[in-house]
Amino acid sequence: MEIGEILQRRGLLDERQLQLAQQSANGHRLDRVVLEMGLASEEDLLKVFADELGMKYFELKDFQVDTELLSQFPATPIFRHSLLPLQRNNGRVLVASADPFDFEAIDELSSLSGQVLEPVLALHDDVVELIKDNLGVGGDTINELVSQRSAEDGVELLEEVSEEHGELADMAQAASVIRLVNELLIEALQQQASDVHIEPHETGLVVRYRIDGLLRVQSVPAEINHFYSAIITRLKIMSHLNIAEKRLPQDGRIKLRITGREIDVRVSIIPMIYGEGVVLRLLDKERMVFRLDNVGLNQGLLTTFRDLIQMPHGIVLVTGPTGSGKTSTLYSALNEIKNPETKIITVEDPVEYHSEGISQIQVNSRIGLTFAAGLRSILRHDPDVVLIGEIRDGETANSAIQASLTGHLVFSTLHTNDSPGAFTRLIDMGVEPYLVASTVEAVLAQRLVRLLCQHCKAPYQPQADKLPPDFPDLEIKELWEPVGCRHCRESGYSGRIGILELLVNDTVIKRLCTEHASSGQIRDYALKNGWQTLRDAGWEKVLAGITSIDEVLRVTKGDI
Repeated sequence: MEIGEILQRRGLLDERQLQLAQQSANGHRLDRVVLEMGLASEEDLLKVFADELGMKYFELKDFQVDTELLSQFPATPIFRHSLLPLQRNNGRVLVASADPFDFEAIDELSSLSGQVLEPVLALHDDVVELIKDNLGVGGDTINELVSQRSAEDGVELLEEVSEEHGELADMAQAASVIRLVNELLIEALQQQASDVHIEPHETGLVVRYRIDGLLRVQSVPAEINHFYSAIITRLKIMSHLNIAEKRLPQDGRIKLRITGREIDVRVSIIPMIYGEGVVLRLLDKERMVFRLDNVGLNQGLLTTFRDLIQMPHGIVLVTGPTGSGKTSTLYSALNEIKNPETKIITVEDPVEYHSEGISQIQVNSRIGLTFAAGLRSILRHDPDVVLIGEIRDGETANSAIQASLTGHLVFSTLHTNDSPGAFTRLIDMGVEPYLVASTVEAVLAQRLVRLLCQHCKAPYQPQADKLPPDFPDLEIKELWEPVGCRHCRESGYSGRIGILELLVNDTVIKRLCTEHASSGQIRDYALKNGWQTLRDAGWEKVLAGITSIDEVLRVTKGDI
């Protein structure tokens, strides 16, 4: 019998009210629409359904729950479905629910607990309140539950998982799939991976970890192919994405605690030929130590850069390709100058690192909050120092210029191959050359090279004819090379450090800018005045036994 017919026959709705409710249903269950429209009370609805379905209605206002009985049930389905075991009755356990038609939830709880259940009806708010009172979780129920559920795996979600997923998510929420996803994340963290790539191919699923900047294929059992759809759906659920959307790219975020460490995971899902590909960017908060001493600058450049970031106004740019550590360098600089007397505001896309004492703004272009719009607004917020995540266009570039002209120190990043190219890139974006010349105080270009493993690196005697032509000391007697051991998983490298070039603006560079000089002309002038390039910084670290010649050649191709 249909719900509408029951409610009309029982006198809760007349014909006009029933028609009105049916017109407003739009695929939703009629009793919920009736309740939302205020046509009947929840208590009246539940009493009618209890009578029609041969169920009992319980008044839980002063009900004393059997806590010993409650402890025999898993907490997760209790909170997920708002089910409350009340008491034993003739070999069955009475379980209170506010939904008379949610038989699947009752079956799930019965299966997990091994108990024979008899559902009874009660007001939703009363059920939820008693659950909270007896399990002591306060308002943060899902987080506590996932912590209990995943204690063995060491993976804990730090944000609530939405309840409304439907049948599509059933397999993804199975314990085996949750455990599989957790194991992939734990293994990535143990290997100190920065990214996890889950890629569907014609021959099956491939999982790769980016470790120290390079991708490595992760060995996984062949059976993982059967869980591909469930893995993708599980990750979508965790990152609050649309699990039904498989044709469009989606971006999300997951907050986790893995084996006691807080991890931020940025999720990117893109549809490909053989299915959806997923990339997870892992941001390990415990490994993030933002100190200029750790960036990779030599002592001379470090002193110069520290003087630059103490300036009252001007623009300091950090350039390099994606993944070269630009944001980490800028946050190291901000931490250096951060104090209670200095107001620092950032506008980023996305905000990767959360830092105490710094006001951070997330760009949202869909609602008009672009870098340029955000910058215009924060200048009215009385900042001393401003960080713009990236200068992508002329509008943002001109806004940064205006910010520096009005007495602010501006930090930002730019995608150029070297430091001299930053001056010409800004001019190409439409900024007046004289403004670039007068506001840009310095440009720091950087790359990341892998560090030789301290456990297995070995000395060798290089042959002069096999050294790169620009190597500073062709008569060198000893260098170090990678070997490979269990500590570095046979790669010969462990960790990364920056190689950096710092170009400080001066009167000649200012003149060259105003004369529309090319980046090559600016570079030639800087070289004549003893400027240290990226390659020079790399060779310095090779001579110190920090990295290898091959590694410097790999990351500085085309930079000579």
